Amino acid sequence: MTRKLDLRTGRPVWYAYRAPSVPAGKLTRDIKTDVAIIGMGISGAMMAEALTEAGHSVVCIDRRGPLLGSTSATTALVQFEIDQPLSLLSRQIGKQKAERAWRRSRLAVMNLKARIDELGIRCNTQTKQSLYLAGDALDAAALRAEAEARRLAGIHATYLAPSALREKFGMERDGAILSHDNLALDPRKLTAGLFRKALQRKARFYAPIEATAVKSSRDEVVVATAEGPTITASHVVLATGYELVADLVPANGHKIISTWAIATRPQKQKLWPGGAFIWEASDPYLYMRATADGRVICGGEDEDFIDEARRDALIAGKSDRISQKLKRLLPQLDTTPEFAWAGSFGTTATGLPFIGKLPRHPRIHAVMGYGGNGITYSRIAAELVSAAISGGIDCDADLFGFRR
Repeated sequence: MTRKLDLRTGRPVWYAYRAPSVPAGKLTRDIKTDVAIIGMGISGAMMAEALTEAGHSVVCIDRRGPLLGSTSATTALVQFEIDQPLSLLSRQIGKQKAERAWRRSRLAVMNLKARIDELGIRCNTQTKQSLYLAGDALDAAALRAEAEARRLAGIHATYLAPSALREKFGMERDGAILSHDNLALDPRKLTAGLFRKALQRKARFYAPIEATAVKSSRDEVVVATAEGPTITASHVVLATGYELVADLVPANGHKIISTWAIATRPQKQKLWPGGAFIWEASDPYLYMRATADGRVICGGEDEDFIDEARRDALIAGKSDRISQKLKRLLPQLDTTPEFAWAGSFGTTATGLPFIGKLPRHPRIHAVMGYGGNGITYSRIAAELVSAAISGGIDCDADLFGFRR
């Protein structure tokens, strides 16, 4: 049913830290449920938690197993800043819609932090500032305009001139935008924590189970599996990440590319002030964050292809280049990679995800949290899709739907 991809290769840094286990059983007979979720990564976990909280019975399946897809490959910079700057997005979809998208992204990060706190999930959550550095996509003048666009949209942003950037953060660039209230966290611990909360509410998990077909009718959806048993549900949520579901999800408007990342040894004493997220207004952009124990995670060097063998062959060379770029920006760091990995990564022209009911299949919902804001978009998806399944209409659903 899905276009199968080797979603990641190498050793992501998150395997240095133990995450709680998520038990999954074998599917031995036909079953029924309110909602069937296909995919047990971060998007599936947020959907399962939200839907069980709303009182729905939920079944989750995954052809690999919980947490074994793209979730471990994320660098987990949980930002509200969308890949496409507000000033540029306004030209693409209009000022009003662009401002709504940015405000909803910011609200999603706030809601995610509140939910983590409320549920008591221990995933090394830290609130972080974000530095958006001048680059080849936005120079200093364009960054000033971007900061003003955010201010007019009700999103606080401070433009830092080179002298202020040097004084506050010790970095040499032509300028930067300073933002607040983003989240650093451990994505595997968060995903496991959300699944375990859903499990407490009687969610059922089956893996490894491969969905081979999804057939919808007016009243129900039937999921066929390679193992034989079927799952009949009132609604199905496709949380398959970058493995597109053939014949169901429209192929236009998005594409899959390759990305690389490294992580250093712990070095708390050498980190930049406050450990703010750092990313560039460049294409492709470099981005970095610190872990709770002082490792530096840095990624970038994205390329527009999906061939896994070609992607994996470039890990050593890409890791060296990322390490060198990191060293030039922050010379006090030991940028030798202790972890290096590659992965497949989804993008859209606007930087906005596709979330919502599939055309001609109103009981099938897709969560395609593409772009550098994957975890933020997973939170938005949990809010939008759970509202739709419960019979409500989210006021921002039109921004992310497939018919936009």
